[in-house]
Amino acid sequence: MNARSPNSSQERSSTISRRSALLLALSSSGALAQGFGGLGATAPGFAIPRAGTPLAFPRDHGAHPDFRTEWWYVTANLKGDDGAAYGVQWTLFRFALQPNAARAGWDDRNVWMGHAAATSASEHLFAQKFARGGIGQAGVEASPFRAFIDDWVLETRDDSVDAGIERLRVAASDRSFAYALDLTATGPVVLQGEGGYSRKSEAGQASYYYSQPFFRAEGSLSMSGRKIQVSGRAWMDREWSSQPLSADQKGWDWFSLHLEGGARLMLYRMRSVEAAPFLFGNWIDADGATSILAREDIVLEPLETTRIADRDVPIRWRVKIKNRNVDIETRPLNPKSWMGTDFAYWEGPIRFTGSHSGEGYLEMTGY
Repeated sequence: MNARSPNSSQERSSTISRRSALLLALSSSGALAQGFGGLGATAPGFAIPRAGTPLAFPRDHGAHPDFRTEWWYVTANLKGDDGAAYGVQWTLFRFALQPNAARAGWDDRNVWMGHAAATSASEHLFAQKFARGGIGQAGVEASPFRAFIDDWVLETRDDSVDAGIERLRVAASDRSFAYALDLTATGPVVLQGEGGYSRKSEAGQASYYYSQPFFRAEGSLSMSGRKIQVSGRAWMDREWSSQPLSADQKGWDWFSLHLEGGARLMLYRMRSVEAAPFLFGNWIDADGATSILAREDIVLEPLETTRIADRDVPIRWRVKIKNRNVDIETRPLNPKSWMGTDFAYWEGPIRFTGSHSGEGYLEMTGY
């Protein structure tokens, strides 16, 4: 499945021209230079994360124009009223082309990109959008919270002016799929890393990072003309930085896992061209209490690869957390969950069995 195909040749030409112009702007700014999506490129003039900086809400639900890049990201593991398993993804990215990019109207130097996907055991459907900042086509408001690109939205369902992310609505649509879900938080926001300061390399690269892993989700999903009522669990991630990868890091393998019994587990492996991978994990109890995992206790072992888009991508994994007696094997709902967007990657719902059972999402970049 390719990114959205417009209905007319004129619309298609306009979409291609806009996308090409925005990609050219990203390239000329150096944002495509190194690592996955250019995230290893140096970023002079931009703010950088500092350890010990407290996060504040609802302010930090909004955009951070002093930083080069950030994203708002939702995944959901769903079960349909037909008994089948499904997954959806919604992501909004902001890229600043230069420092102090937030300006009025067409002078704004931010590029926005949206990705959305719907996955079943037999289909993986996705779409992509691009927008310029400053003209009302895309943006984020901290309170009441609203993130949008065209008609794709992630927004509060509450009426108060300071409404945050406790009760959200997420929606996206394309010619082959659509979804609209209500998300209701049943636990607290989780600060990743050291109070929200998340290290990504031994060289000191880092981001600010928090999650809301306790969403219950319910709503509707349409795929290839068939509408299904769905419910399940969702996870929201928020991250911002200016150089989250080191120059020799080429991508990551990221897991968000819902364990039966209520605990959550977030893990990532940042892959380097020559050095050993940088590992991080956070054990999240059912009540939201967190425990950072020692790197020596984390094992992420690819067990099986599949050929997708002329690349060998690991789609079955062994995950071990030694000090938690976790030893599980993950399997994808759909091994072909390839996001063939301009920044291509694998992302899809997974299930796992072994010492623990449950479900979650896996994202793999840089392959």
